[in-house]
Amino acid sequence: MAKKTRVTNTIRTLRFMTGEMTQQQLADRVGVTRQTILAVENGKYSPTLELAFAIAKVFDKPLEDVFSMPEEE
Repeated sequence: MAKKTRVTNTIRTLRFMTGEMTQQQLADRVGVTRQTILAVENGKYSPTLELAFAIAKVFDKPLEDVFSMPEEE
């Protein structure tokens, strides 16, 4: 079983707020598969820096509004 990443994101919320964009539509816009978007959205995969910036650009948001990493406890 894949270990969950510590990186969190707001992709699902942003998709909903952007005309209920589907995972497939987002995947097509950033050049990856729907499965990749699903894995990133569910915290099972940390995107590359390039993919993270591409996703943020689709939503016209700064990187830190889409992705964050909680402080160590």
